[in-house]
Amino acid sequence: MATPTSRAQELITCDFCRTPARHFCNSCQVRLCVNCVSKHVDNPRPQRHDIVHFTNRKIQPVFPECKCHPNQSCDAHCQQCNVNVCLKCILSSHNGHKIKEMLTIFNEKSREIEKENIEIESAIIPKYNKKLKDTESEISKAKFKFEELEKIKEKHRKQWHQEVDSIFNKLGSLMMSMKEDFLTTLKSHQSKLENLISDMIQTLAQNKDILKTNKVSEVSDYKSKLKEYRDIPTDIDVKTPSMYTRTDQGKELGIELGEYQATLTQSEISSLTDEVSFLSMRELLDKARVIATIPTAVVPLWRVACGKTDDAWVSGADKLIIRIDMHGSRQESVYTRCLYCPGGISLTKQGELIYSDHGNKSVNIVRGGRIEILFTPPDDWIPWGVCCTRSGDILVNVYRNSKNKIICYDGITMNTMKEIAEDEQGNQIFKNGRFSLFLVENVNGDICVSDPNAKILLVLDKRGRVKFRYDGTPAARQKKLFNPTQIATDSMRQIIVIDFNNSCLHILDQNGQFLRCVDNCGLCKPIGLSVDIEGRLWVGLHDTGEVKIIQYMI
Repeated sequence: MATPTSRAQELITCDFCRTPARHFCNSCQVRLCVNCVSKHVDNPRPQRHDIVHFTNRKIQPVFPECKCHPNQSCDAHCQQCNVNVCLKCILSSHNGHKIKEMLTIFNEKSREIEKENIEIESAIIPKYNKKLKDTESEISKAKFKFEELEKIKEKHRKQWHQEVDSIFNKLGSLMMSMKEDFLTTLKSHQSKLENLISDMIQTLAQNKDILKTNKVSEVSDYKSKLKEYRDIPTDIDVKTPSMYTRTDQGKELGIELGEYQATLTQSEISSLTDEVSFLSMRELLDKARVIATIPTAVVPLWRVACGKTDDAWVSGADKLIIRIDMHGSRQESVYTRCLYCPGGISLTKQGELIYSDHGNKSVNIVRGGRIEILFTPPDDWIPWGVCCTRSGDILVNVYRNSKNKIICYDGITMNTMKEIAEDEQGNQIFKNGRFSLFLVENVNGDICVSDPNAKILLVLDKRGRVKFRYDGTPAARQKKLFNPTQIATDSMRQIIVIDFNNSCLHILDQNGQFLRCVDNCGLCKPIGLSVDIEGRLWVGLHDTGEVKIIQYMI
């Protein structure tokens, strides 16, 4: 509420004619100019008008006039009838009812408004601003991904006969329509958030004006919008489409984009890249078989990451990461600057090696034979498992004080885009413990994570929400407790996870349905796992340092 000193700095006008005020009625709490004094005094009141010079005014609550008894002010409220009442009302029609002083209501409501303003300003608006920022990020990412889809479309257009141009034109039109729908949805959400924030700011201003007033009716009639503001709009579940292709013995190519499907006859075998997911319609073998056993001399062996040809990177307990081919020949060596040893290893879509250094708390990339630091997780979180996504982003498992979470970094700016640690109810997704997580991205964009601390495999959608958990129960013939470690996915969107305790592999479909157990290939303490471009498993054995190449699909 403004003080006489602060109001003296403003232009004080008459409440009736808006000309400069020189007087004040303490009885009615109104400002008066010289000409309006006499008119105001002529207005009858149950008590006399106390007209004083404006500088001698006394600020006090203004009670509403009684609707039943003229010239009577309501200084109480009937709780039973929910109406303002004067003294005559209390003695007559409201006699015996529960009455509450208006001044008490005024003070209580004022405190309620002040508390509400604090929550809106300090807690709710910041949450809306974060939602707005997240939505803007989603819009930017959607634009980028659609631009990548456009590049992919144009690249593969050139590989086909002129007769298929119409199909690719349809794909382009479909993507443009999808893009408009996606961006319209996101921008609508953005506009809704902006409008709500603007409305809250306006409400704050109105509330602050109410708190400045001494009119009891304005305060007592206040209707709170806090419940509406607390109901923060849920995130828009926007999923950008993926483009998939499949071949039939090099004779036909099937293309899928969303609900659109087309089958084309090839003039020659197309050389498709990882930019478009390559889906061969394949089936699991009744019994998987080992087609090669490679000695690596890395003992103990911990990590395996396949390249785009018949080779893989492997690492263990020392500072060295080596690249070997399927004949066991060493093709390349990287001596890292790790304080202890590399944590997770992965390859970008350009084939560059990245690895985590938990001792120096950094994630690094090998470019042209030189090691560069890509980023360092914030707040002393320690990086361990890493995964390069098809869009070029990098997923990193970080831990601190036995807590695990996943951070997604933008593949261009290396800025943090999102963190995955809690579900929609605010519960921890990953169990506390001393073991790090293993993670990989599936063809459909799901994030597959094995959590050795909880002894489960989790699959999350692109937004980090849990789709399902797998605890190894369907493979009931296994004798020991399911202990998931390294994880991989293949072109059929199947999920393969190592069960270290039982020295076998569990194969699931993308929905978590158990398909098969690979336990006939002499896998003793398997720990490293990756799938090569031909759809073969490279399984690293911890104690011997061997890598077994396993054929499990036809």
